[in-house]
Amino acid sequence: MRISSSDEIFLHFKQHPYISLDSRKTQPGSLFFALKGENFNGNQYAKLALEQGAAYAVIDDPEYYTGERTLLTSDTLTALQQLAADYRNTLNIPVIGITGTNGKTTSKELIFTALSTKFRACATSGNFNNHIGVPVTLLNIKPDTEIAIVEMGANHIGEIAALCRIARPTHGLITNIGKAHLEGFGSPEGVIKAKKELYDHLRKNGGTAFVHGNDHLLMQLSEELPRITYGNSGNEPFFGELIDDEPFLSVKLQKPLSLQIQTQLSGGYNFSNVMAAIAIAGHFRVNLNDAATALQAYEPKMNRSQVLQTGKNIIVLDAYNANPSSMTAAISNFSAKSPDKKVLILGDMFELGTASEQEHNSILELAVSCGFRRIITAGPEFHKAAACAVDVLAFLSVEDLRLYLLNNPLSGENILIKGSRGMKLETITDAL
Repeated sequence: MRISSSDEIFLHFKQHPYISLDSRKTQPGSLFFALKGENFNGNQYAKLALEQGAAYAVIDDPEYYTGERTLLTSDTLTALQQLAADYRNTLNIPVIGITGTNGKTTSKELIFTALSTKFRACATSGNFNNHIGVPVTLLNIKPDTEIAIVEMGANHIGEIAALCRIARPTHGLITNIGKAHLEGFGSPEGVIKAKKELYDHLRKNGGTAFVHGNDHLLMQLSEELPRITYGNSGNEPFFGELIDDEPFLSVKLQKPLSLQIQTQLSGGYNFSNVMAAIAIAGHFRVNLNDAATALQAYEPKMNRSQVLQTGKNIIVLDAYNANPSSMTAAISNFSAKSPDKKVLILGDMFELGTASEQEHNSILELAVSCGFRRIITAGPEFHKAAACAVDVLAFLSVEDLRLYLLNNPLSGENILIKGSRGMKLETITDAL
């Protein structure tokens, strides 16, 4: 029994260019990687994956070695990442890396949509953007792919740098930098240091950044870096204006040509995401009329800036993720909308560490100051914050909130639902 080299695994991948991580969904002829986590050991399922049709199973526990179709490594995750890096070295295409506090996945989807009008494009699936998702995204790039968009997430300093070493982006976009994952980053300064690792990679390797020209922090961090700017200033090569956000975002592009983009996105904060997609499409010489048509047809999914009309209420469902920055933007944007009859439903924000109490208090203070018709919260953090707030209806759990809504139905309301993914606030929509 011997350790398989990275060269050997790469050779097998070239013969069997498909990756499986779940033995229950093993694709015939694929390489199964037996990853481990806190509550599972993929090595236990290597034999099953082979029986399901996998060509080889990559493991890191000799106990589960079953013969020559089992490739033993010292660490399966490292082997997956090295394979992705080796494969990336064979690709001679633009790779756009995307990170940021808010808007990564929406921007990635919009950029993919715009670029796909001209190129055979590949992009991260969903928000599979971590130390496992980025390698899988790279390994899913087909030989005929002309451009790739790789979303990169992180909750610790050094993670973006590590993902850049694997993905080697030639171009990069930081959507914004705000308060998120403070438990892992340690402070807002830690967030800045972590996100700018994408710029550091581009600067070191001669890459190009796409930068929101109205974001002073991003402009400062990207100094002396080749960059393409966009925004709502006439000085930018890609300049547009937010025309309307009732109920959907409408953008008027002014430069390099004049055209209007009527999106199906809710929230003025998506203006920068649309402009980033236009700037990137324009840089790669996509016909901007074609790009605009595609962006207008794009429908948000996965509980991100979705507008739902239930027959009883109009709901803005933005419950895939939440942090102090995105909460502030969503609440402020919703407050500015008409009509006045508005209800705010908030769920706890996660991974804020010792700043959690302060941040939940601040968000609730902002919400109360906006004068919403009703404010309802779910989760223990907002429940504590609501003890000092006036006219806030607070529930310890989403299930408690759901039961309340079923027994006390809302009707004729405009409702914003915003909270962290782990709160599962989308489960209350049937009660609205």
